[in-house]
Amino acid sequence: MNDWLTATAGPAVLVTVARVEGSSPRATGTKMLVTAHGQLDTIGGGHLELKAVEIARAMLARGDDAVHYERFPLGPSLGQCCGGVVWLAFEPVGAELAHILEVLRARRRDDSIRVTAIEGVPACALFDAGGTRIAGNADVAFPGALQAGLHADAHGRRWLVDPILAPRAHVLLFGAGHVGAAIVRALAELPCSVTWVDERDDMFPARVPDNVTVEVTDTPETLVAVAPPGASYLVMTHSHALDQRLCEAILAREQVGWFGLIGSKTKRAQFESRMAARGIDPVRIATMVCPIGLPGIIDKALPVIAASVAAQLLIVWQAQAAALPQPIQEN
Repeated sequence: MNDWLTATAGPAVLVTVARVEGSSPRATGTKMLVTAHGQLDTIGGGHLELKAVEIARAMLARGDDAVHYERFPLGPSLGQCCGGVVWLAFEPVGAELAHILEVLRARRRDDSIRVTAIEGVPACALFDAGGTRIAGNADVAFPGALQAGLHADAHGRRWLVDPILAPRAHVLLFGAGHVGAAIVRALAELPCSVTWVDERDDMFPARVPDNVTVEVTDTPETLVAVAPPGASYLVMTHSHALDQRLCEAILAREQVGWFGLIGSKTKRAQFESRMAARGIDPVRIATMVCPIGLPGIIDKALPVIAASVAAQLLIVWQAQAAALPQPIQEN
């Protein structure tokens, strides 16, 4: 996730999809980082990406330090059938932009807004969600509500405004056993943040993906109460008694985005009976997903289970995102 933020040695060019009309491989704000001999991330592949890499490497070869902005119709000239038009910004990674990328790497879980002048003297800056400048030399400000795209300042100078948002999807995964570890690996490259919870410190690997935070606690239920609204929950601990306590805590709170419990149909029936006896609303109990994973995938191999659950979560998150008011992109 966000491979373009990977630190690289030597010169590089940041390529950003600055504007889109019609159908295109990727959305506005998509980025890739191009070096003389490699690239990190993708703007959609195909001839558009090939051409963009050629332009970026030509800039590197001649030591070009100016920002370039080019229009690419996705038709016969590029051999792509999308039919839309894409504008790309090519930014040499000088000292200011390199510092901004470094700050962004440390702010993966916070919203930021990056601005770059696409004409005139090179200038760029990074702002937090409240509009406070935190890096860069650009003396310019835009309202925080602006969407990704090109915007003109009070003097008519055009800027690329590039919101870089933290993942909206958050998962609380209870259980650091084999299945939990496999699911964490499957979620590592997806647009989400994961809180991985267990009481056994020695169960966690020495290194975890960048989007994962480990929580070692004897009272995992307390994390349910402070989880972000709309978070997703996966319960798969080593103890059925703990599983049940977590289920009850999750079903007792409001704004649960999705809740899955590992287990068979028999386990579900047992838990439903116990929770109903404790007076939990049957309507809430019915929201519990158990067994987890996409219907039709029955292979019990760990990578298969993990892929199935990750796909199930993606479907949930995309449906949740689609239900939100959609901003109008400004160009």
